[in-house]
Amino acid sequence: MLYSNIVVAFDGSKAASKALDKAVELVKLLPDTKLTVVHSYDFPRLYIADGFVSAPVSVNQDYYELAEKTLEDAKSRLVEAGVKAEVVLLRGGAAEVILDYVKKNGSDLIVVGSRGLGGIREFVLGSVSHNIVQHATIPVLVVK
Repeated sequence: MLYSNIVVAFDGSKAASKALDKAVELVKLLPDTKLTVVHSYDFPRLYIADGFVSAPVSVNQDYYELAEKTLEDAKSRLVEAGVKAEVVLLRGGAAEVILDYVKKNGSDLIVVGSRGLGGIREFVLGSVSHNIVQHATIPVLVVK
């Protein structure tokens, strides 16, 4: 079989939506393939003086609720497409936790959008898709 365990990274962006659509297409072509949709989030940290400080609990709650909403969006898209998939919420830096997840779960393909919701952070630190492509030990399909 070509692929048996596909992971798609989903952050709710336009590119991630296209990546999810492509992963759904692949799973429909390869009916015995497992599909997992992963979304990562992290709580913001504020730099004050010589160290980092965690954001207030209310801000962390907002980040978590947004992550849950993003997962619900992915789930509804999967239902519309008629595809069964596992949907997983990961906490931490996107590229790192996604790469760790695929390694631990024996995935054989990562599908990711070419641009996400990173904004200035993406410009400064390098995009999630770029980091995944550079460090993945399995094939990566980058969808534009």
